[in-house]
Amino acid sequence: MAYERACAEAELTEDTPLRVVLGDVPVTLVRTEGEVYAINDVCSHANVSLSEGEVEDCAIECWLHGSRFDLRTGRPSGPPATQPVPVYPVKIEADAVYVDLNQES
Repeated sequence: MAYERACAEAELTEDTPLRVVLGDVPVTLVRTEGEVYAINDVCSHANVSLSEGEVEDCAIECWLHGSRFDLRTGRPSGPPATQPVPVYPVKIEADAVYVDLNQES
């Protein structure tokens, strides 16, 4: 596994998405329900940034058409999106958040 530093843990606020770019991959980080999740920042339906959406019940909602994606699996919970979004393993070490883009869940 090749974890990359994404941000300081202190930069994450509960239920507030944070967009980071690792290499050339846009990623949304979310702290919710006591966990930190990393999901690809591009909606599989409309090619817009998921980090501009809202978080609720361990899901992020696309601001454009309302597709909701499970932060744990990347699966959409209803239309209009039908394709999942990649999610990535996260670890926290020394007050920093690390993401492994090579290991999609």
